[in-house]
Amino acid sequence: MSERRVQRRLAAILLADVVAYSRLVGEDEEGTLEKLKVLRRTLTDPKIKEHRGRVVRTTGDGLLVEFASVVDAVSCAVDIQREMASRNADVPADRRIEFRIGINLGDIIRDGRDVYGDGVNVAARLEALAAPGGICVSRVVRDQVRDKLGFAFDDRGEQHVKNIARPVRVFDVNMTEEMMTLTPDPAARAPVALPDKPSIAVLPFENMSGDPEQEYFANGMVEEIITALSRIRWLFVIARNSSFTYKGRSISVKQVGRELGVRYVLEGSVRKGGNRVRITAQLIEAETGAHLWADRFDGLLEDVFDLQDKVAINVAGVIEPALQAAEVRRSAVRSTNDLTAYDLYLRALATFYPITREGLLQALELLHQALNIDRHCGPALSLAAMCQMRLVRESWAEDPEDTIRKGVDLARRALQVAGDDPSILANAAFVLANFGEDMAFHLMSESGTEETIDRAGGLVGLLG
Repeated sequence: MSERRVQRRLAAILLADVVAYSRLVGEDEEGTLEKLKVLRRTLTDPKIKEHRGRVVRTTGDGLLVEFASVVDAVSCAVDIQREMASRNADVPADRRIEFRIGINLGDIIRDGRDVYGDGVNVAARLEALAAPGGICVSRVVRDQVRDKLGFAFDDRGEQHVKNIARPVRVFDVNMTEEMMTLTPDPAARAPVALPDKPSIAVLPFENMSGDPEQEYFANGMVEEIITALSRIRWLFVIARNSSFTYKGRSISVKQVGRELGVRYVLEGSVRKGGNRVRITAQLIEAETGAHLWADRFDGLLEDVFDLQDKVAINVAGVIEPALQAAEVRRSAVRSTNDLTAYDLYLRALATFYPITREGLLQALELLHQALNIDRHCGPALSLAAMCQMRLVRESWAEDPEDTIRKGVDLARRALQVAGDDPSILANAAFVLANFGEDMAFHLMSESGTEETIDRAGGLVGLLG
């Protein structure tokens, strides 16, 4: 039997994403989705067609576009950002729809209508580094277009980005024209209004282990701390997708507070060496930059769950001493206590984004290993179900019917062990709903409390 031939080629990849999408949808879901539809119909799709691009895939808050010409890709991005700036001129800062755009020129692999490979992965990292309303490009893009287009480029130096072995030289497109309201410093933009209740963003923790392979562990710590804090009813916690856009960026806490609309910012580091873990964390008041609390937590790997909860409990106690931080202890029921299964889950979570066929298959392999160790590991079950669902949605499944069956089974098993964990409930319900399971929320309602169901339902709305 002849092996399937891989189709490779050089292409310019443009990735765009809506800034603060979760917050916008949370405040006005129908209005935000309608605005995005109008923008696609009247702006992005016509501009992409005009510059001879091909939309490879879309998500709720972004799109991936392929261009044969890197000049066309950059010209298209500039046209879109200029028009967006013009449309946003009279819109309050906290109601604006703004894009981050990343562009890379590199080798890609085509699989059906989709593309993946390092060319796509680097573009995804560049998009995450872009300022709101801005365009971030790689060095090869800058070199290709610098003498063909009349734009200046601001050199941001070499950046170490996730899952890319070598540092990436990063440049911002400098579009200094009257109709362009983008400024070199996003802090000059009007601040987002603060919510009525205490609000916090947890920034990506620094990996102090000296081993890039441990990056997934540091990210996993942040995921768990965000989850622990989100269980506190009176606390507004910024979603992981929004806070992780600051990963690898040198940015002031005051600017983070203004852009995300939060009163507090938690930052820190993780050091994992042998069987020991050290977590350092500091809580900062965003508006003043004042340090409210800082501490260090040392323990064995066997204590890692307890260390995560201690961080969340201390943060809660500083933000609102009058309210009971014990609520975190009450609700922080772990769905696994096996550290090997937990470590495998964190590795899978690190490979899930950006979504590619290779990444999903790698994540599934890791999750199957975790479930062989602990078949009741809720996070692993729900993430594995999400992987199966994405394989079907992206037309990457070799046997769609079998993949759907596996996804439904995993989602049902996740619901059985979810308890009051809103992220597990949301993932499982989302998978069942996508596979046409009308009983998704009925099953979910049998697993969690009324309040948790409301929160999980909100997450499902965002995922959709």
